[in-house]
Amino acid sequence: MRRRHGAWDHGRTAWIRGRGRPAAALLALGLCGTGLLPAATASAATGPGAYAFAPGARTVEGTASATGAPLLDPGRVYRGSLPAHGRLTYRLDLADATATAYVPVTAVPPAHTGVTSTDGIRVTVRDTHGTACSFATARFGAGLSPRPVTALGRREAGRALCRGAGTYSVLVERLDTQGTSAPWDLELAPVTEPRLASPGPGDAPRSWDSASPEPVTGAARERAGGAGFTAARVLGPGVWRTTLVPGRTVFYKVPLDWGRRLRASAELGGAAGHGYVGGALDLSLYDPVRGLADDVSLGYTGVRKPVALAPLPPVEYANRYAAPAAVGALRFAGDYYLVLHLSDQLAGPFGQGPYEVTLRVGVDGRAHAGPGYAGRPTPDGVFTPTAQDGAAMPFGDGGDGGGTGGGGSLEMEALAAGGIGLGTALLLVLGGWTLAARRAQTRVSAQKPTA
Repeated sequence: MRRRHGAWDHGRTAWIRGRGRPAAALLALGLCGTGLLPAATASAATGPGAYAFAPGARTVEGTASATGAPLLDPGRVYRGSLPAHGRLTYRLDLADATATAYVPVTAVPPAHTGVTSTDGIRVTVRDTHGTACSFATARFGAGLSPRPVTALGRREAGRALCRGAGTYSVLVERLDTQGTSAPWDLELAPVTEPRLASPGPGDAPRSWDSASPEPVTGAARERAGGAGFTAARVLGPGVWRTTLVPGRTVFYKVPLDWGRRLRASAELGGAAGHGYVGGALDLSLYDPVRGLADDVSLGYTGVRKPVALAPLPPVEYANRYAAPAAVGALRFAGDYYLVLHLSDQLAGPFGQGPYEVTLRVGVDGRAHAGPGYAGRPTPDGVFTPTAQDGAAMPFGDGGDGGGTGGGGSLEMEALAAGGIGLGTALLLVLGGWTLAARRAQTRVSAQKPTA
């Protein structure tokens, strides 16, 4: 019995030593579910100008004409390449005439590529008759710095043109006056939005508070950004700080429900040096389908300086009927992307940095139920702020969203929101192991001979 007990004791010791591994694995799995550890990392991004493409993005090669153009399936993300002075065509099959389709195309030039302010891309969607449904252009702007830029093509249901189901073509053109030979990488992420289950508003909101808001105040918290849309890091209301080197672009996302309104500003810290750089810091806002809502930049002389997005309306379905693009982009709930780019032109007069950037984010407005869709969007959930993202937002329906967003750390809030169910399961598993160990020990004790 002594040997048997000793053997069990050795096994118990091994189990105790080894039980940390499954427990750690479950804990890691739980943290992945909350977003504190990445369940799937975006493709590696290294260097100041690198872009993190969506993990699992499919490689696709566009064609010179609509004949033989590759098919883009809504809900999937694709990766391609755009040659110098290139024109590439892709195909989009829309079986539902009542659904609206969005095709965002992000162009990523190599770092240190020479660009002008008017260089960029143009995206055009055409129907089977060659009629243009929409076109959009994205340019690098005054910073003269290569960076990811996104143009959104779309086929909007209910409009006079392009109303039917069928095959549509997506034309992507490179606007490159420099004529550089290096190709630009592309990321394409098509989305479809179903029609409403019942008739909704047909006119844009008549009025909203367009006064410039007061800057968000509070203690700044460190928050590094991601290197792409799918790697964007969630932000709640508050003051956030990061450091950037020239040529770097970082992505954040702010979850907005129906009726909520975003305000944001960015401030570039001071630096030693002399000179002037136009478009030194660029702040862009994109909607959940990567449509550009606003884009602002600041000129820089080495003195600390802020730049702010224009006052924006609350997120409402009817905003799509407004003429200004900044209003029309705020047409659905979901994750809105704040993108910061630090011009590589800063390196000459002011050095390689790093430079301190402060991002101030405010969210106000009263959340309410959204319109009832007659189906599901593709991908599912694109127009719904996720539970993980919602953990970064203040509790309650109203409030100005200022300060530090509820006080607790963002990571712990996300853990509380996303990890409760998995945490409970983890406790049950650990409890089961403990109970089994106690029962085994009781059986062994009962079998030991009495003195």
